[in-house]
Amino acid sequence: MPYIGAKELKASDIRRFDVTSSTSAMHTLTWTPPTEQSLIVTINGIKQHEDAYSVSGTTLTLSSPLVASDKLEVIGINDIGTTITPAQNSVDTDKIANNAVTTVKIADDQITSAKLANAINITSGNSLTIDSGATITNNGTASGFGGTNTPAFFAGRTGSDQTLTSSAYTKLQFNEEAIDTHSAYDNSTNYRFTVPSGQAGKYYVSVGATFGISTSSSLNAWLYIFKNGSNSGSQVQYLSATRVSATKNAILDLSVGDYIEAYAWVSGSGTLTFVHQAAVPGMGHFTAFKLVE
Repeated sequence: MPYIGAKELKASDIRRFDVTSSTSAMHTLTWTPPTEQSLIVTINGIKQHEDAYSVSGTTLTLSSPLVASDKLEVIGINDIGTTITPAQNSVDTDKIANNAVTTVKIADDQITSAKLANAINITSGNSLTIDSGATITNNGTASGFGGTNTPAFFAGRTGSDQTLTSSAYTKLQFNEEAIDTHSAYDNSTNYRFTVPSGQAGKYYVSVGATFGISTSSSLNAWLYIFKNGSNSGSQVQYLSATRVSATKNAILDLSVGDYIEAYAWVSGSGTLTFVHQAAVPGMGHFTAFKLVE
């Protein structure tokens, strides 16, 4: 007798679906049966003939609706190797391994907001690339984008005028703060802003002041921004009879620990003062903030 060979061994994948307390004829299975013949349908333990139901996708339709006391059981049997399509909306996060979904598995424009739960978290070291020309629409509150113009401070002179020395550099004592986001401006001792740890970068700096003289002689005034105790090259010169205002702006590249101060050089015959203001902000100011790059 010729050798026929070993019989092919097959294993089966079995799915089960139970329904109670239903009065419907249509029921949604948790899988997509390949054929009606792959199902065993029983109602109250009685097997139903194939003519008593039909299958379309995941929808099982009975020829007659159930009554509330009926118990429907559907068993699906498929040989291993048979493709079983998951039912619509049946794949949840438990079925997807971490880092399993990559860009090659996602077709363009196929993920919509309706398919995303809560927020998308991109871990450190990874990136999200948005194509040129794409539009990001903000329908909520955007945070953490780009950066902020901080550290920042704004100070003025209040309380009394500051007496200045003629023909000499005098540090201007802006003693009242309106803003100091990182507590980096000293408004009581050194009257300087010091760049905090991790905040190196380019800063916009501005200083403005009004100077007065007690006599009617001419008053000359120069205004400076100092960096680390040295003139940064910024100055303005004005001439007046008894009072003059000056303003100077600059953009400085500052490292951690660098500090900036406001200085004046005034000359004239009589008592020279840096005029105070009643409240901040007012006519004088010393301010700086980090630029977003």
